[in-house]
Amino acid sequence: MKRPMAYISAAWGNNEFENTETAAKYCRQLYEAGYTPMCPLLFLPIYLNDEIPEEHKDGIDMARDMLRRSRVLVVCGDVIDENVKNDIATAERFRITATTLEGILTIKKQGREKSNG
Repeated sequence: MKRPMAYISAAWGNNEFENTETAAKYCRQLYEAGYTPMCPLLFLPIYLNDEIPEEHKDGIDMARDMLRRSRVLVVCGDVIDENVKNDIATAERFRITATTLEGILTIKKQGREKSNG
């Protein structure tokens, strides 16, 4: 079964290790909900240097391309910052459904309850 791609957007903090741990948790939850998680935060920093302006721009472009190829934008966490707002605007422009992780998990849970009931 092919899993639809879900792009993860969140207001990431300043702690790189905490961000990575949180992003991995979000990815796992989306995977378990039946999606292929796309989270640039987890792998772009491995080979791109954000301090180099050209690489910073390339990272933004690559992330936008991943979003355009995704079926859904999933907003995670409780904070909406400028990056999340930009992701939502991009999703709207490309007619990509935007929702929250909580929304996806609630629907998935209700689907399980119906099939068991």
